[in-house]
Amino acid sequence: MKDRKIFIIDTSVLLYDKNSIHSFPENDLLIPLVVLDELDMFKDKKGLIGENARYVNRFLDDLRSKGNLHRGVELENGQTIKVALNGFNKVPVGLDPNYADNKMLSLALNLQQTVDNQRIVLITKDINFRVKCDSLGIQSEDYYKDKVLLDDEEVFKGYFEIETHDVFLIDDLYDYVNVKNEDKDEDTLEEFLELCQETLGRKPYENEFFCVKAEPSKSFLGCFEKGDIIKVHQSTEFFDAFSRMGIKAKNREQLFALNALLDPSLPLVSISGLAGSGKTFIALMAAYALVQEGYYNRIVFTRNVQPVGRDIGFLPGTADDKMNPWIAPIMDNFRVGLNDTNLSLFKTLKEQGVIEIAPLTFIRGRTFNDSILIMDEAQNATIHELKTVITRMGENSKIILLGDVDQIDTPYIDALSNGLTIVSEKFKNENCAAHIALKRGERSHLSAVAARII
Repeated sequence: MKDRKIFIIDTSVLLYDKNSIHSFPENDLLIPLVVLDELDMFKDKKGLIGENARYVNRFLDDLRSKGNLHRGVELENGQTIKVALNGFNKVPVGLDPNYADNKMLSLALNLQQTVDNQRIVLITKDINFRVKCDSLGIQSEDYYKDKVLLDDEEVFKGYFEIETHDVFLIDDLYDYVNVKNEDKDEDTLEEFLELCQETLGRKPYENEFFCVKAEPSKSFLGCFEKGDIIKVHQSTEFFDAFSRMGIKAKNREQLFALNALLDPSLPLVSISGLAGSGKTFIALMAAYALVQEGYYNRIVFTRNVQPVGRDIGFLPGTADDKMNPWIAPIMDNFRVGLNDTNLSLFKTLKEQGVIEIAPLTFIRGRTFNDSILIMDEAQNATIHELKTVITRMGENSKIILLGDVDQIDTPYIDALSNGLTIVSEKFKNENCAAHIALKRGERSHLSAVAARII
C-alpha cells in the first residue's frame, strides 16, 4: 500500500476544477481556513469560477452531516478532507502575515515540524506560489489531473512525415486510393502500416494526415480515416463555393487543415499555429463555403476575451458592441478573403443571422444546431470552459477551435494544460475529430520573421 500524503490545496486549484476536491484518493486533503474565505469572495461570480466556488462550498456543507471537518471526513475513495487552521501565524520573516498565500505557507511549515510520517505537498496553479514554496523548502506541485502530456513528450501535431527507400510504394498508394474498395490491394495498406510501425512505433491515429516521401522527389499526401488510407484533396478539388473564392493552401499544413475543415463528417476540428499562420482566415473561409453549399445555416463566432496587455475596462453598448474589438479578425478576413472592403456582406449576413457573435460568458445553456461554431483564442480557455462549449453542439453542427499555445494570457494554464492542447490530445484517436498544427507564418515575411526571432 502506498504511503499516504498530506496535500494542502490552494484556492486557485478549487476554482480551476471543482472536481479537484475529490482527486486525491487514499491521501489526506487539507483545506486551509483562509481558502474558505477566498472561495466566499468568488461564489457570486458568473461563469465557471463562481460555479466551482459554489460547488465546493455545497460539497463541504454536505460533508458536515457525515463527520467533523475539523477532525476530518473520509470519502468513499479513501481520501480524507479536513479544514485546517493557518499555522498559528508563524509566517516567515519578510512576508505579510495577513496575505492568504503566506498563511498557507505557515500551515505547511508547521505541518513539516509536527508531522513525521507523512509527506507534505502544497498543490497550486500559481507559479509564483510554487517558487515561494521551493524557497522555503516546502514541496509544491501543479495540479496535474488535466495535463495529458509530460514536459518531455511531443505534442500531437495531427500529421507526420515518413521516408521510404521503396519508390514503388508511392505509386502503389496512388493506385490504392484511386480504385473502388473491393478492388483495393490490401498489401499496400499493410505495407504502409508496417512502415508507420517501424518509423513511428505506432499506427496512425484516426484522421491523422501524413506525407510519405521517396527520394528524389516522389511523395504522397494522405489521411488515415476509419482504418483506411484517404487521398488528400488539393485546393481546386473542394466545393465549388470554395473554388470560386480563388483561395488556395499556401503550404502542406494548410492543405491538411482545409481537408478537415471542409469535411462535414468531422464535427470537431482544432487548429493551432503561430501568429499569421492563417488559422482564422482558412477557418472562416471554409465555414463560409460550407454555409454557401447548404451544409449549415449559420456561422457562430466566439472567443475567450482575455486581453493582451492592459485591459481597457468596461465598454459601452450592446453585447455585440462590446464584442466588436474581439471580432476584428473576422471583419479583417472578410475584407481580404471575400473582397468585402466596406463590410457590406458581413453586415448583411449578420443582420440575417447567418453570422452570430456569441460571447463565451453567455454560451452556457445554449444549443447550436445546423451551425459552424468558430472559437478563436482557444488556448486561453481551460479544458472545463472548452467542455462547456463543445457540449453545446447539437445536430448537424461543427466546432472549430483555433489558438496559439505560445500566446497564453490566462493565469494558471500553460502550453500543456490549456484547453486547446488537452482537446487535441484527448480526441486524437476519435473518428469525430481532427487536429492540425500550422507551423509557418503566411501573413507576411515580416510577421513570420518576428514570430520566429522575437
